[in-house]
Amino acid sequence: MKKITGIIVSLAVVVLGCSLFTASDNSDSRNFQIVKSLDVFNAVFKELDMFYVDTIDPKEVVEYGIRAMLAKTDPYTEYYPEEDNTLKEMTSGKFGGVGSVIRYYSPRKRVVVVEPSEGNPAAEAGLKAGDVILEINGVEMVQEDRAPNEMTSYVSDHLRGEPGTTCIVKVDRPTSDSTYTPMEIRITRGTIRTNPVPYYTMLNDSVGYIFISTFSMEGCSKDVKKALVELKQQGARALVMDLRGNGGGLLSEAVEVLNFFVPKGLDVVMTRGKVKQAGHTYRTNNEPMDLEIPLAVLVDGVTASAAEIVSGVLQDLDRAVVIGERTYGKGLVQSLRNLPYNSTMKITTAKYYIPSGRCVQAIDYSKKNVDGSSGRIPDSLTNVFHTAAGREVRDGGGIRPDVEVKIDDLPNIIYYLLNDDLPFDYATQYCIRHPQIAAAKDFTLTDADYAEFKAMAKKRGFTYDRQSEAVLKSLKEIAEFEGYLEDASEEFAALEKKLTHNLDLELDRFSKEIRKALTEEIVKRYYYERGGVEYALKDSPELEKALEVLGTPEEYKRILAHP
Repeated sequence: MKKITGIIVSLAVVVLGCSLFTASDNSDSRNFQIVKSLDVFNAVFKELDMFYVDTIDPKEVVEYGIRAMLAKTDPYTEYYPEEDNTLKEMTSGKFGGVGSVIRYYSPRKRVVVVEPSEGNPAAEAGLKAGDVILEINGVEMVQEDRAPNEMTSYVSDHLRGEPGTTCIVKVDRPTSDSTYTPMEIRITRGTIRTNPVPYYTMLNDSVGYIFISTFSMEGCSKDVKKALVELKQQGARALVMDLRGNGGGLLSEAVEVLNFFVPKGLDVVMTRGKVKQAGHTYRTNNEPMDLEIPLAVLVDGVTASAAEIVSGVLQDLDRAVVIGERTYGKGLVQSLRNLPYNSTMKITTAKYYIPSGRCVQAIDYSKKNVDGSSGRIPDSLTNVFHTAAGREVRDGGGIRPDVEVKIDDLPNIIYYLLNDDLPFDYATQYCIRHPQIAAAKDFTLTDADYAEFKAMAKKRGFTYDRQSEAVLKSLKEIAEFEGYLEDASEEFAALEKKLTHNLDLELDRFSKEIRKALTEEIVKRYYYERGGVEYALKDSPELEKALEVLGTPEEYKRILAHP
């Protein structure tokens, strides 16, 4: 027995030693792989720099390598070199410039002004939507070898600058006969701040409405507070908070907004990551503004990140009825890490969890498909959690609304019209002919106006590839390959005849959707972003449902009650 006991003890010691050795060996192996990989990368760069037939740009090559490495993680982990001010602008919401939205305009192969922001230097100086930018301070704003997005960035960099400095912008301005008149506009740059609350109003005598476009800047919660105070002074006894299209932003600002409606001292968001420092609990630190006012929160498939925190926490605490479509599903938290030579890295360090205990992250970036993409977590693999009242909610797929309102997909033709700049060009011509229009909520496009648009589309030779034609062509090829085409030739011919491209028919069939796109483009020319929001509320099923729920206290309480 002593001999057997000794053997067992010896084996136990050996096994324990092997385990410790294996753990140490794994750590040493990982460290060796890191050192080895960095050494190989350094050697490859040196050989490339020394022997490659053409001279390479070391900064460009290394940055490309960094971005390729980060592409193996998630879309939110990014590198910002010293000269890139994007990150600073994203977090502060401020920058020096003229304040104008621009984009590449394919008909002229130039960059065009889309919308001078209301109250900013560009609008005050007279820059208009439709102006094609030719030069800035004498520098030609065209680069044949640049991609469209690079062209836009190139022009944007020249428009930006220290507040108080001047830039002279030479543009081609459209005329009523579809030609252009060159002109120079002198603009004094200013400090530009994106408005996170471009529109708020009373929808009726008791329901207020606040549209929050972003949480991406410091102090945006103060704009929300200002709007809320004014609406309550105007008699708001219920509130619609519109987070549709809100891509998120700063977690701290989201918590501040939540604190307006939930008690002080409440744990509302928890973050957890690989390292201890990534874990944090966000708590409401202030006295709330209103714990009782009925709330409806509007969301859609673009509502993400901090906007999902606001809607998700209010849902978990049974403090608001969430209405609309399932949200995007971004449950990841990014932190900033300083790097050498004043460069910065935004890195995903944690996931966030809301009061029910769930995380809304919908995509598992740790599992890559063959093409490098990552798939959504299937609903069958999500887990059930419960709100404060005991209502079932799920993780892993965004915020599922309490009241779902399905929005019809836009017809295919809309995307082709937008891609060909037809609504944009029509709005430009419309504004030339009409110095003023009715208020955003009252403006409508007449039948004569729409007939003019149809004539423009036909004159431009507009055409588009319909999905039905593409599928039919593919089906014919398969039928021919399998030997069925000859027997089915009459059926295919009849189907082809019915699917023949008819622009007049298509423009009439989808006139409602096309008119809406045209009207919104026109309204924004006169009333900027706030006008676009105000017009969109005229035909909003989500808003109609919100007013219905808020106008029926029994229904509001039923939705938020324990089932």
